[in-house]
Amino acid sequence: MISAKNVTLAYGKRVLFDEVNINFTKGNCYGVIGANGAGKSTFLKILSGEIEPNKGNVEITPGERLAVLKQNQFEFDEYTVLNTVLVGHKHLWDVMHEREKLYAKEDFTEEDGMRAGELEGEFGEMGGYEAESNAGTLLSELGIKDDMHYSLMKDIPSNMKVRVLLAQALFGNPDILLLDEPTNGLDIETIGWLENFLADYENIVLVVSHDRHFLDAVCTHVADVDRAKIKVFTGNYTFWYESSQLMARQITDKNKKVEEKRQALLDFIARFSANASKSKQATSRKKALEKLTVEEIEPSNRRYPGIIFQPQREVGNQILNVENLSKSVDGRKLFDKVTFSINKNEKIALLSKNPLAVTSFFEIINNNAQADGGKFEWGTTITKAYLPVENSEFFKEGLTLLEWLRQFVPPTVTDADEPFLRGFLGKMLFSGDDIAKKTNVLSGGEKVRCMISRMMLQSPNLIVLDQPTNHLDLESIQAFNDGCQTFPGIVLLTSHDHTFMQTVANRIIEITPKGIIDRLMTFDEYLEDARVKQLREEMYV
Repeated sequence: MISAKNVTLAYGKRVLFDEVNINFTKGNCYGVIGANGAGKSTFLKILSGEIEPNKGNVEITPGERLAVLKQNQFEFDEYTVLNTVLVGHKHLWDVMHEREKLYAKEDFTEEDGMRAGELEGEFGEMGGYEAESNAGTLLSELGIKDDMHYSLMKDIPSNMKVRVLLAQALFGNPDILLLDEPTNGLDIETIGWLENFLADYENIVLVVSHDRHFLDAVCTHVADVDRAKIKVFTGNYTFWYESSQLMARQITDKNKKVEEKRQALLDFIARFSANASKSKQATSRKKALEKLTVEEIEPSNRRYPGIIFQPQREVGNQILNVENLSKSVDGRKLFDKVTFSINKNEKIALLSKNPLAVTSFFEIINNNAQADGGKFEWGTTITKAYLPVENSEFFKEGLTLLEWLRQFVPPTVTDADEPFLRGFLGKMLFSGDDIAKKTNVLSGGEKVRCMISRMMLQSPNLIVLDQPTNHLDLESIQAFNDGCQTFPGIVLLTSHDHTFMQTVANRIIEITPKGIIDRLMTFDEYLEDARVKQLREEMYV
């Protein structure tokens, strides 16, 4: 078990945690959630001992080992990939090296022999004789090929370093596992592997993630960081979100009788309990939910943005025709002979094993880049709004938010006064003095929220979204997801957020160096389709 006792942390007048008391117990996976800046990552650092609180302390059951997903990719530059993983079990690593030094001695004494015997016993108990083999297997399962295992960390790509550091944290079955954004830099297949690994993990896991699908797959509980406190709720992220929303509606519904409200909440708990999947973690969650009482459900204090795209006109019959589009970068082919048309009511998820391929495609169809060959044509009825993955060029000048947004008022709008613009900023939770804030000091999340205000201002009937969840907190992601689902126009979308792709898209297009794979189906159906799996292998050879 790991516990926080009266933990308080403040930076000047800003109080992150105030008298936090919380226990995390074996067999549970806790999703640590909270708004950007609430202190999620800081709390993990307090638990790991990296940050000392102003008051209070952290207690770990004696003899239990804690492992942390490291964030510094350069910390192990002079280590081999395999040794970087082994270092994750520090005691095992220390014993290994003491053994090696002893056996390397020319004047090996009787005392050395006694010590060697002790070390061999410890080494065996910790699984030392299988350590290299187990580390190698872990690396391979995370997509790091055997020929890379003996390379130095400084010589491998950064996206591979992320996976090695993840393997380091997972190695040796730690009693307590702290993971901050573990899915960053992972592809769909590797995220799926990690979900299964953690779902079956029998020790304590605390994970910070903005990936709702991942949180739903692995978490038995949610640890909500809000207003300098942390409260633990039973269930995964979706259960927490939907139950808190339901409770909030119940509180405001004055026409329903108390017993009717209670029964609605009990039915909700029963429905979620019945939806347990195959994993041990989900079974554990099911048992926990069955024991849950209505009194344990509380409405969330969170504020959610209002992301609503309202088209001025419907799309016509011709939306977008793409014909034989191709693009290469530095001699490497991103895509070739991309040909398709968009139809009414379609919301299309685009994906590729090379994210640059989708970004390049979006830049081309938004006239920000040139294709090497082919052409595209937009329909005359189309009014589009584009959220690029990189937005720094929009924030070079130090304008106030109000001045910044005023630049993007469409010519058709004749009454863009301050209250009108404040309305769009207010929907993205910029209120009061916020509008006087200078755009050159905004955080990454604030910049994305400004860009969404800009999109809504344009009243589009088609939206193009390149990694829309980047830098956003879970509340903004949820609101954005809901807004795209209810949007009556066309959506072109690519995202690392599995839930976003699954709940919005009804057509999937995968861009490959050899053309496209195009299917009218959901994202999950696409990933499970046997014929698609075979095609994907052929298209990337």
